[in-house]
Amino acid sequence: MSHSRALSKFSTCDVADGLLNFCGIDDGGFLGNLTQWSGSEQGTLVGPAYTVLFDKVENVDEEVNYIDSLPRGVVLVIGLPLEQQLPTAPHVIVSQALYGGLMSTRAQYLGSRGTIVFGRVRDVDEHRQLNYPVFSHALGVCAPRMAVKPAKIGVALPILMPDGSVRHLNPGDYVVADENGVVQIPASVSSKMEKLINYIDHSIKADQRVAQDIKIGVPAKQAQRNRRAALKDLIEPN
Repeated sequence: MSHSRALSKFSTCDVADGLLNFCGIDDGGFLGNLTQWSGSEQGTLVGPAYTVLFDKVENVDEEVNYIDSLPRGVVLVIGLPLEQQLPTAPHVIVSQALYGGLMSTRAQYLGSRGTIVFGRVRDVDEHRQLNYPVFSHALGVCAPRMAVKPAKIGVALPILMPDGSVRHLNPGDYVVADENGVVQIPASVSSKMEKLINYIDHSIKADQRVAQDIKIGVPAKQAQRNRRAALKDLIEPN
């Protein structure tokens, strides 16, 4: 089974728990302040990131045509330079939408699994009619051509976090997204992806047993301690 298919069985909460407890990633890979506007019926969105950086019109010598070069099976991820981001809502300075319904139509045709935009999107009804998963910081109505243009493909996207720190989403990093939010699995985890997936699977089963115990009156802390004890054996020492 491919990593994408295996991860698609899990929620983002399950994956974040695995990244926290198995990989020691303190925020569980969470990329905050993104809302799902369409495609929730598809379940968990999973795939390697295909990154596109937009920039101010005056900084772009030649606009790149990213939408016609999407490989099958990727998650399209669109971002902006750091200086065009904000640590609080609306999270970007640019008021124009970076992405719209025609782009989803083409992306879906080429086999993209979904789109995540660190900025604004428009044409929500069109994305929903396609049942194509789209996530973004916010919505907009105006096309971007007078403000920003796609400048680079396959580059690390800087992401300003709420605490002021900067994270980079790299091409090929796995992205997992659902109605709970969006999670990044760094490429550095790829060497132990199968072990991570195994841990998540066991963690879910342990929590199901915790829930069953709580329903028959076992105190929550006791149930968690008893049922999760075996998970420690799956964690590799540093």
